[in-house]
Amino acid sequence: MIPTVSASGLTLRFGGTLALDDVSVRLGEGVTGLLGPNGAGKTTLLRVLATAVPADRGSFTVLGHDPGTTAGRMDVRRSLGYLPQTPGFHQDFSAFEFVDYVAILKELTDRTARHREVRRVLEAVALSDVRGKRIKRLSGGMRQRVALAAALVGDPGFLVLDEPTVGLDPEQRMRFRELIAQAGEGRTVLLSTHQTEDVAMLCHQVIVMASGRVRFEGTPAELTERAAGRVWSSTERDPAARAGWRTGTGAFRNVGDPPQGAELLEPTLEDGYLLTLDGESAEVAA
Repeated sequence: MIPTVSASGLTLRFGGTLALDDVSVRLGEGVTGLLGPNGAGKTTLLRVLATAVPADRGSFTVLGHDPGTTAGRMDVRRSLGYLPQTPGFHQDFSAFEFVDYVAILKELTDRTARHREVRRVLEAVALSDVRGKRIKRLSGGMRQRVALAAALVGDPGFLVLDEPTVGLDPEQRMRFRELIAQAGEGRTVLLSTHQTEDVAMLCHQVIVMASGRVRFEGTPAELTERAAGRVWSSTERDPAARAGWRTGTGAFRNVGDPPQGAELLEPTLEDGYLLTLDGESAEVAA
């Protein structure tokens, strides 16, 4: 992998909380998934890479640009598309007006060329037919697509997406995954998510964070392999398992260290993720 985004030793503290603890990552073209429990530091890392907040220590480059200088920071921002977890919509704007407003902020000053670009990105996310509709009258899935269109303005080389599929129904998530996959062709996409299935379906690389540190960096297949031989079926939950739950068949699926003679199951990426966290998340312990 030829890295397009490279970070080394990123450290950031908010009061008594160490949000990033010596984080180093390398991203290449395509979609990289960023997994981790709440409070892992995922959103903080995204905000640092998007130059929204500076790190206390460490450095990074985006597409060869160093944000350590004013000029370099502006170059990073010009090459960036950012979809935050909660986009700040102007509810009375139409979809076109909102994306046009973002395009102005991105320094697209020529009105004719800017409007052409706004129409292009709205068409890319399949919203051309509702571009004149007010955002407050759009569905949740459509609003997320408006936010993605705004992030795509100017054809950025680095696209940062923070929980873009949260709150979407299965059909909306499927359509949004298709858009993310298309966006990852020829550019670098960093996708922060709680959905392991999004990573399994979309990503060529995955990073797992917990407590402000990187716990794993590799391919989805390598993360899945961490659970090989450590997932088994039983008629009841094994008390020695790290995690266990009753499946639709009535049998229990256990993850951890299996007993002798256990019926082993094929691992999933989620199994590898749970074992990588190794009890660092209250959600896993539950």
